[in-house]
Amino acid sequence: MTLPEAGRIVFVTGGARSGKSSFAERRAAQEAARVGGGVTYLATAQAFDDEMTGRIARHRADRPAGWVTHEEPLAVPAALRAVTTPAALLDCLSLWVSNLMLAGHTDEAMLDAADDLLRAARERGGVTVLVTNEVGFGIVPDNALARRYRDLLGWVNQRAAAASDEAHLIVSGLPLRLK
Repeated sequence: MTLPEAGRIVFVTGGARSGKSSFAERRAAQEAARVGGGVTYLATAQAFDDEMTGRIARHRADRPAGWVTHEEPLAVPAALRAVTTPAALLDCLSLWVSNLMLAGHTDEAMLDAADDLLRAARERGGVTVLVTNEVGFGIVPDNALARRYRDLLGWVNQRAAAASDEAHLIVSGLPLRLK
C-alpha cells in the first residue's frame, strides 16, 4: 500500500437526513479499495440521551466490520494524526464544533482547531472525508447561542471546503459535486 505524499480532503455537506453520511462512507470505501487498505471512522457524537444513544448504535451497526472506529468528541486533529489507514472518515464537523462550544472553547480557539484539523488531513497522506451539516440555509436563529453556532460552523465549513480537493453537496440523497 502506497500513500500519496500529501493527503487529499473530500468535503461532504448537506442538511439533516440528506444522505451525506452514506455518500461519505461510499467515498471512503472507494478510496480504501483503490489503494488496497482500510478505513478509519472518526466519530464525534456524544450520547447525552437515549435517542442519541440509539442513533450512535445504528451508525456503529451500519459500518463495515473491517473498519476501525475511533470515537473522539474533542481532540479530533490528534485523533486524525493517529490514523494509519489510507482512508479516514470524520463524521462530523457539525457535532465537533458543538462539542467544542459546549466545552467552553473560544471562537478563535475553535477556528484554530479547524485549521489544525485541515493541516492534519494534509500531513497524514491518504484521503480524509469530512462530513458536515449545512445549517445556514434556514432562518436566522432566535437566540445568541444558536446564531453563534451557525456562524462558527459556517466559518469552519468555509475553511474545510476551501482546503478540499473535492466538495459535494448532498440534497435529498442526490450528490452535487461543487469542486
